[in-house]
Amino acid sequence: MTGAQVLVVDDHPANAKLAHFLLEVHGYEVRVAYNADEALEVLSEWVPQVILMDVQMPGMDGLTLTRLLRERDDMDSVIIIALTAYAMASDRARALDAGCDDYVAKPFDTRALPRLVAEHIARGRSREPTDAA
Repeated sequence: MTGAQVLVVDDHPANAKLAHFLLEVHGYEVRVAYNADEALEVLSEWVPQVILMDVQMPGMDGLTLTRLLRERDDMDSVIIIALTAYAMASDRARALDAGCDDYVAKPFDTRALPRLVAEHIARGRSREPTDAA
């Protein structure tokens, strides 16, 4: 999906840089925010097709930010994929209940992440998560 826009929101620079690199290599336009406040600032002037959202961040966490974004009309079509170190079924359910469209456990599969983003973009926003990553 050359040119598709992705925002990576992750407070761990190594994770953010890895996701940025993987997606940029696959032709995505990628921006990075290291916390919720930075993400809101970016989103005030730029609306991506996909947000990769770290769940655990200092200050406002990713699920709270997701709920806030889901209240905005301009975020209706934005796909939000939770990224988290937690891999319990209840954590996946919490992410989906918060408004995330999918859930990826960290460390993520470097081959599967770009494919997962492409699959979500190809089908558009839905509430049917995949198990690709």
